Amino acid sequence: MTALVILQSLLLISGALMFVVGSIGLLRFPDTYTRIHALTKADNVGLGLIIIGLIPANFSLLVTLKLLLIWLLVMLASALSGHLVAWEARAKQVPLAPSEGESNDELTD
Repeated sequence: MTALVILQSLLLISGALMFVVGSIGLLRFPDTYTRIHALTKADNVGLGLIIIGLIPANFSLLVTLKLLLIWLLVMLASALSGHLVAWEARAKQVPLAPSEGESNDELTD
């Protein structure tokens, strides 16, 4: 195995782990806003690591540019959809999760 293959493998595995971490964040975080944060950040970083891991596998500039364009479009779509979900949650007054020793009434003031 060459160093390039090992680097690609590490990047691809790290990207897949970021998707797993985002999924765990979706299940474990207490409210809508922190769940959105976990998903958008972990998905963008995970996809970025996977795309960076795939770039050395091809020898075409066109394929590389397409992969980077896909990553850019997914980042824009993720940010926009996360913002829209948070905006709608705020409009419907979805409460934040209370911190330790805090009630929900203190957070909505």
